[in-house]
Amino acid sequence: VQLQASGGGLVQAGDSLRLSCAASGDAASYFMGWFRQGAGKEREFVAAISRGGGNRDYADDVNGRFTISRDNAKSTVYLQMNSLKPEDTAVYYCACDNRRTYYSSRYYSRSDSYAYWGQGTQVTVSS
Repeated sequence: VQLQASGGGLVQAGDSLRLSCAASGDAASYFMGWFRQGAGKEREFVAAISRGGGNRDYADDVNGRFTISRDNAKSTVYLQMNSLKPEDTAVYYCACDNRRTYYSSRYYSRSDSYAYWGQGTQVTVSS
């Protein structure tokens, strides 16, 4: 599986961005997630979504501002980011995995639960 993330950019605090992650192959068979890594920081969980989209989880600091969604017909997962803050500045990565049968919130909030990763897209939020 190959993942191609896009949609990053430079925005001001309070603005919105929508990231996209296009997957090769049958994306509907994969659990999908977004992670981010700020400069000098460890990679951290942002959001995850089950195969059909019925289960979604978010990190506490983005809950209510970010929305993860997917369009399996287009093999694409999205991250709508609203009310952006300077602390959201990071490289955002999408990831996917299909080794488990059932979605698990705790499992898919961990970066080591994902087998495939995209190349990342930079999001910079100025104050």
